[in-house]
Amino acid sequence: MKKTAEAVIIGGGCMGASVAYHLTRHGLTDIVLVERESLLATGSTGRNAGGVRHQFSNEANIRLSIESVVFLEHFADEVGYPIDFHQDGYLFLLSSTESVDMFRHNVAVQRRLGVDVQWLDGKEAARVAPGIDTKGVAGATFCARDGIADPHGVTMGFARGAQAAGAAIERNVEATRIRVTGSRVTGVETTGGTIETPTVVNAAGPWARQVGRMADRAEVTVPVDPVRRHCFIAALDNAANAPDGAAPIVPPSRIMVIDFDTTFYFHREGAGVLFGMSDPRETPGFDTTVRWDFLPQVTEAAVRRLPALAAASVSHAWAGLYEMTPDANPIIGPTSVEGFYLISGFSGHGFQHSPAAGRILADVIVGRNPGFDLAPFALARFDRQPVLGERSVV
Repeated sequence: MKKTAEAVIIGGGCMGASVAYHLTRHGLTDIVLVERESLLATGSTGRNAGGVRHQFSNEANIRLSIESVVFLEHFADEVGYPIDFHQDGYLFLLSSTESVDMFRHNVAVQRRLGVDVQWLDGKEAARVAPGIDTKGVAGATFCARDGIADPHGVTMGFARGAQAAGAAIERNVEATRIRVTGSRVTGVETTGGTIETPTVVNAAGPWARQVGRMADRAEVTVPVDPVRRHCFIAALDNAANAPDGAAPIVPPSRIMVIDFDTTFYFHREGAGVLFGMSDPRETPGFDTTVRWDFLPQVTEAAVRRLPALAAASVSHAWAGLYEMTPDANPIIGPTSVEGFYLISGFSGHGFQHSPAAGRILADVIVGRNPGFDLAPFALARFDRQPVLGERSVV
């Protein structure tokens, strides 16, 4: 392993790989990315549902989405590696007056920024996603350019692009200490040896708080907590399609449907259906075992919105970790330690924002103007009065 580098990135998920790739676009190629697992994208990146959407409540997140979606649409041309990206849309179903009011505001902001979002009633929503039950739905929003992408493919594309430009990627290597002399970073100690460097990027996802504590004599408090989320796969047999001439009982496309008031969501995954829901009783922790006792609660909401799931069987499931901040907005930018940067806390929407977020932080590191107001994502915001964060977290 290299003994010196211009930058060390801790974390081999989509964020770390994106930062590495974009730094190499600026000519900063003397980079080492360290990942403690044997493969990249095995943490939160590899355990998410792959959703990509413009439909956020916070303007800064909408702007991240606008840039990221364009990048994903042209990923093969830009990075040189094809990805699996299906833009079949996101459909939000809204049942409460509070949700309708919030989404009316969200749609106004999204449209002001140039995002084409449609406002639908229940009947129109059912036509967009055949097979759903819209009983009790007071309104819905749909954006056709939203979709589903492959987190592993995106991460590996960024990583391979960075490697081709000269970046080194070290797997099975864990960072154990961040050396700080005076007020600035001077190196990283790892299980594979010490790397002298003036720049360290904390892209450790749910473990960002622990990595912040590694800084010598200048422990950086990173307000990120891991919260478990489940994904289930339902197997559909040949009876999952209605007779000829009738509407299918599951949407034929990979449209992502989110019942916002329950947080139940689903999309087609191969011949089956991927679905999940957040659990408000979940407490922070690193446990990623599947809580099968949670499935009945999910199923109750699931069959109410997608009746076809009543006859389906769950073939397998997994759990991953959201990296939550107090306001559900990410942290992107410098810390109080010179040369120590954060890109973490995306609160469930990190993968989809990795193209823009990685580009922005790379610009900051090399001293370029990122053309983006980072105030909503600054670490220092937590030292001030609470600010309006992201409200469309599922």
